[in-house]
Amino acid sequence: MSVPSNPRGTQDILPEEWPYWTHVIREAEEVARLFGYERIETPTIADTELFLRTNDEGTDVLKEMYTFQDRGGDSLTLRPEGTAPVVRAYLQHGMSRRPQPVKLFYVEHMFRYERPQAGRFREHHQFGCEALGVEDAYLDVEMIALLRTLYERLGLGDLRLQINSIGDRNCRPAYLDGLRAYLSERREALAPVDQERLARNPLRVLDTKEERSLPIVADAPSILDFLCEDCRVHFERLRHGLDVLGIPYTINPTLVRGLDYYTRTVFEFYEEEHGAQLAVNGGGRYDALAEQLGGPPTPGIGFGLGIERVILLLKERDIGPPVCPGPRVSLVHVGQGTEDIAIRQAGRLRAAGIDAVMTFGDRSLRAQMRAANAAGSAYAVIIGPDEAANGTVTIRSLRDGSQETVPESLLVEAVSGPPRL
Repeated sequence: MSVPSNPRGTQDILPEEWPYWTHVIREAEEVARLFGYERIETPTIADTELFLRTNDEGTDVLKEMYTFQDRGGDSLTLRPEGTAPVVRAYLQHGMSRRPQPVKLFYVEHMFRYERPQAGRFREHHQFGCEALGVEDAYLDVEMIALLRTLYERLGLGDLRLQINSIGDRNCRPAYLDGLRAYLSERREALAPVDQERLARNPLRVLDTKEERSLPIVADAPSILDFLCEDCRVHFERLRHGLDVLGIPYTINPTLVRGLDYYTRTVFEFYEEEHGAQLAVNGGGRYDALAEQLGGPPTPGIGFGLGIERVILLLKERDIGPPVCPGPRVSLVHVGQGTEDIAIRQAGRLRAAGIDAVMTFGDRSLRAQMRAANAAGSAYAVIIGPDEAANGTVTIRSLRDGSQETVPESLLVEAVSGPPRL
């Protein structure tokens, strides 16, 4: 019988990987709170209708969802993205009564049935922020500044920013008509997948990665030439705010993002590799999303950041996480009855807030000392027959090799404070 393995597109996060995860998540949480964001968590499962309302038929999100019927016959979906559930929670819990904008962040599992590749999994983790209730472009600027701050703290401050405006319900229809006419004239030259996108939503063709379609997209009409006055002013204010903060950016008229509910501002942080632009994360404004869910008009902006993608980038650049200190104390016991003393002293140390580990089974003094060094402990507390008889412990510094013998009652005091170098 073979040993079971994890499903394709999932991963086990082993202990040696957790320093990266802890580092990225801690920095993300600290930066979010620095900008005034509060944590929210939505259920891993949601009514399928939530995502059907917020995405057009045929979009990648709908095609990649994990959907099932529960025993009651309800259609449920494993959360494929974080924005729609947060907006649902905002509406359901009357968060419009709070001071606006309501600024929320999350660190959650997402599920999409897509082709697994480096940094992308079918079960993956996202850090995301959503700000609801205000349509001021300076809120967009602040969210971009939040991301830039996080990347700088992680050592990824050289990632580049590109922005665009995709208009709103007032000006986008005229652009879609012009874009559809342009692409329809060149339909046979488009890649097959983009011919299908043209039939459903021509805006999605702008996001193509197909070599055959890229020259056509490059000469397509620009949405920026179709913006209404309100969208034009919003985009100019976005650019002005980024200039005020000294955040460099480029305008990419073909940037549309992959979800259908975006309006006005869209943005991406990316890195260049061998002349290609590789998106690290992105987001945008979704001022009509609350109405799609049956709520009142509620402007909002947000982003999602794949934690696996960031960790992969850190590894590619040889940026390691901060070194995690080992336990302060390793208890080493040799001889009959010493194990009882060791486990009792471990309890005293832990009660005092001092991390302590001990070995188990009948192992030699040398083997236990090797284990203490391998764990990175600051001290080895040795309990042998002499110490057991005299009610003492021997404390050896694993930094400089010095040691002293003290009464058991003074152990906690002796290993408190900064470890000796």
